[in-house]
Amino acid sequence: MPTRTRVVVLFGGRNTEHDVSCRSAASVVQHLDRSLYEVVPVRITRTGHWVVGIDAVGTNAVGIDGQPVVTDVALREMTPEPAGAQATVMETLARALEAMRGADVVLPILHGPFGEDGTVQSVLELAGVPYMGSGVLASATSMDKDFTKRVLGARGVPVAPGVVLRTAADELAEDDKEKLGLPVFVKPSRGGSSVGVTRVDDWAQLPAALELARESDTKTLVEAGVPGREIDLGVLELPDGRLLASPPLEIKVGEEHGWFDYDAKYEAGITDFVVPADLDPQVAEQLSTIALEVFQELGCSGLLRVDFFLPEVDGKVVPTVNEVNTIPGLTSMSQFPRMWQAAGTSYPELLNILIATARARGPVPAVLS
Repeated sequence: MPTRTRVVVLFGGRNTEHDVSCRSAASVVQHLDRSLYEVVPVRITRTGHWVVGIDAVGTNAVGIDGQPVVTDVALREMTPEPAGAQATVMETLARALEAMRGADVVLPILHGPFGEDGTVQSVLELAGVPYMGSGVLASATSMDKDFTKRVLGARGVPVAPGVVLRTAADELAEDDKEKLGLPVFVKPSRGGSSVGVTRVDDWAQLPAALELARESDTKTLVEAGVPGREIDLGVLELPDGRLLASPPLEIKVGEEHGWFDYDAKYEAGITDFVVPADLDPQVAEQLSTIALEVFQELGCSGLLRVDFFLPEVDGKVVPTVNEVNTIPGLTSMSQFPRMWQAAGTSYPELLNILIATARARGPVPAVLS
């Protein structure tokens, strides 16, 4: 019997997106084919400890396809919080590194700071293990909305106008208010899942919006609202290096809710995802071209989700990049897997491609003097 590929699924994280990461990781763990993979979950707790778990195939619950049924709760039970004489964060990291060094590939199913921003990627590169997704620089750049906009804007990719406030003492100047107009969206520059994001329809709301954003990040972005349809595209790198763009997905948020905030993303019944989106073929082709360009300009690897708005200027659609996500949500019902399913790639097949691409890239080689 051929040797199974040893896959470490790294999840959790010391940030506000811990629960989101657990849900994504549970879906990944459940759908990895156990005839092909030995799966070892490793959780980064909210306190920053690293906990190595057991393969979820050891659970008793089995689905109709013979695969284990794994929930985010079950996954956390397999990676319990340190108890008793608690080990230090560095001690738990050392143990996790030993487990990861023995892996064929690591899947960082992490969202937000200390996971998606290049920090974990640097640890994996130091450990010399292949891992899914973008490297340190691309991860850090893409996580910072300000830097992303600067890179893409310099290359002529349309992005929403915005103003960066770097310290708690910074205020939005009156001329900036006039240039941006209303509504604006106030965002932590280095955050995800719309945590800390506020839509401001009256300038009197701005101080409270800035205070909320600064709970997540001292660097905040005040961005002009962009009218138009909200469309996502996925980019997938194949093991041979070729890049594919997914069919477009349209996000339709219920009118009574207003916009695609945290609740709209994760609570059932608020948002509809339409894939493939009903777009003019020329617009769809334009979005594909831009998404591939964004992937390359940011230096990404493996996968990327590119979020667009489609405003009309003088009767012409002008695709505008809203944000990018180097580790998008990966539950079987998240946007990224939905888009690839519409392209004919099932969720387990998508995971196979992500693993094969990471292994083909291999560990980052050492630079020898």
